[in-house]
Amino acid sequence: MIAGRFLTLLSAVLASVKFASADSGVVGGRGLEERAADPCATIGSQTWVSPADVRACYQSFPVDETVKANIIDVVNKTLAFHTSVNYQKLAPWPFTLDVHEDLLKDLARIQNQKYASDYDLHIDVSRTLKRLNDGHCVYINYCYDSLFVNYLPTPLVLLTGDYGLQSVHIAPEAFTVATAEFTDEVQVWQDALPGSLKGQLASLAGAKVIAINGHDPWVAVDANAQIAGSFQGLGTRQNGFFSSYNSGASGWTYSLGQFAQQSLPLSDSVNLTIQRVNSSKIETVTLPYRSRFAGSASENFTDSTSYRAKNCVAQPGTNGADYYDSPSTGKRALSASPANKFRQAPMPDPAEERRHLMNVMLDTTPQVNVALPPGQRPTDPLPGSASVVQFFMLDDAKTGVLALGSFSGDSFANLQSNLLTGLQNLKDKGATQLVVDISNNGGGYICVAHWLHRIIAGPKSTTEPQAGLDTEARAGPLAQLVAQTVAQNSTIDPEGFLLYNAVSWEFAGNYSKMPAGYDWLQPPVKKTINGRADAFSQRISDECQPFSITPPAEALFDPKKVAIVGNGRCASSCSLFSITMAKHEGTKTVVYGGSRLVGQQYCGTVGGQSTDFSTIDSEVKTAHLKNNSLAPPDFVTNSVQGITWRLGFGIDNNNEPEEWQNHPADVNLPLTADIVNRPVEIWKKVAETVF
Repeated sequence: MIAGRFLTLLSAVLASVKFASADSGVVGGRGLEERAADPCATIGSQTWVSPADVRACYQSFPVDETVKANIIDVVNKTLAFHTSVNYQKLAPWPFTLDVHEDLLKDLARIQNQKYASDYDLHIDVSRTLKRLNDGHCVYINYCYDSLFVNYLPTPLVLLTGDYGLQSVHIAPEAFTVATAEFTDEVQVWQDALPGSLKGQLASLAGAKVIAINGHDPWVAVDANAQIAGSFQGLGTRQNGFFSSYNSGASGWTYSLGQFAQQSLPLSDSVNLTIQRVNSSKIETVTLPYRSRFAGSASENFTDSTSYRAKNCVAQPGTNGADYYDSPSTGKRALSASPANKFRQAPMPDPAEERRHLMNVMLDTTPQVNVALPPGQRPTDPLPGSASVVQFFMLDDAKTGVLALGSFSGDSFANLQSNLLTGLQNLKDKGATQLVVDISNNGGGYICVAHWLHRIIAGPKSTTEPQAGLDTEARAGPLAQLVAQTVAQNSTIDPEGFLLYNAVSWEFAGNYSKMPAGYDWLQPPVKKTINGRADAFSQRISDECQPFSITPPAEALFDPKKVAIVGNGRCASSCSLFSITMAKHEGTKTVVYGGSRLVGQQYCGTVGGQSTDFSTIDSEVKTAHLKNNSLAPPDFVTNSVQGITWRLGFGIDNNNEPEEWQNHPADVNLPLTADIVNRPVEIWKKVAETVF
């Protein structure tokens, strides 16, 4: 059946391309003559518009070959610092079929290819990077990505019914979510419904979806999985199509999923063949996608000129700076990263980020702020709960719950303290088993991941002197030159800001600090990966211990009585925690809602430490090497290029990266209509199933 799905994939992709290019019959569309005058004026200062009008604006700008060359040059030269370029040319099993992107070859193709518009160029660059299925190595342009966001009022879920049969449904809470989040636009969708269904949007909630655009729903799920990026595992990318939830910094949030929320104006409408709840009738409805301006996350505009000036050219922070450039010594080191809008974790004060290194995934859709409906939110959190951390006790009086939406929150110190306080409180209340819900956790502080592992599992060989993984950085020619320059000249980085300054790191094995003036990239460790010569640093440790807070002398929970549960979309520092708990400690892993025909990975996008072009550019500029021919130029566009800067060594195979080692979930928990997107009910089911 899986093979059958993929046989239909090509036709689905072709259908979606044709579908996305249509601009007729859309609610709110404008005439071609009006667009021709200034298509961006049509959507300027508007909250809701048609996707066709957004595309008309985006596609009105031809490719500037100088700008195009700049983008390719910056991306190419920044990738020299990305640890995984050659691994991703053909990933090892079990991800060989999922990750096989030759970036260098494709960037050369893009350089020589002609495009109808700058927007078409952007889609090609963006999707080329997304084919890595690596949530760290992503190209984003604020000019297009999530400037307007496409929405539908019908998020989908995958439910399991009698005899284990799975089917796609409109989420039971769809109308509640839509009316709360899209109050000013719901009437458009009400009016779009046909015949007797007009104004009856609420009646679609829970309906079984028999076809999407005339095809089996899985055709759309799999077509989306091919362009979604972020995660190596097919099952995880499929799960992103459906709605889900997260314990956010400001409360419980609801992710509409990639069917009901698109970061680009790709689709104008969708045709759904459905069977409503308590009905035997098969009906067809067509709903328009509507594009909403991203508000405070983007710069408003009135016409083409202001649109380009405010959103499309490099802004303060797009490029790096010498950390010691007078008269504001250290100012750039403490400024917010331009990537923060798209990082899938709450970003702390920039000073925190410098002191406590992070591993966070990027996505072209920013973190959502749609609220989980009140009746589905967990209530009465216990002491220790704050920001992304929430603690609960189930009715069985023995199962404690830690809902952890991210590994970064209001501050590093608070996150450490709250995790310890909450877990100790659960234990004092009699909890003997623990559910850790990491749904849609995009990472955060590296050392918080290791802290949580240590306080749960206690002191032992797998948690002390480090609870994480040894790592390595890539040692390309420019990276070696930066490290050498810093080692030879103590005045380059007296405050220890630079990643390439040895004072930031510890030797693997004995965990002693590297001395000032030490060139830690010499000699480089040479490797051949997929037929290409490459070079890396020596191994370095996780640099987290001793912790700033003294951890308990004993384990707070038996790791074998701990279950880590989520939708598989656990990345970066979340992966570092989940993998070490599962592989070292025997902790159970649960993925809910995934296809029972596809293996579910409990995490993905591991890395070891992530960063972006602006940070690398600051390293180069602080080392006074910007004029070197290997150095990336400044972006002239309002762009972000993410990379994995350090890669963690594996547990099952300690000589190869953990990134491409297998992480199969112990349990794929089926979702039913009574528990889907209801965290407490899911936790109860996990406790019944796993313990």
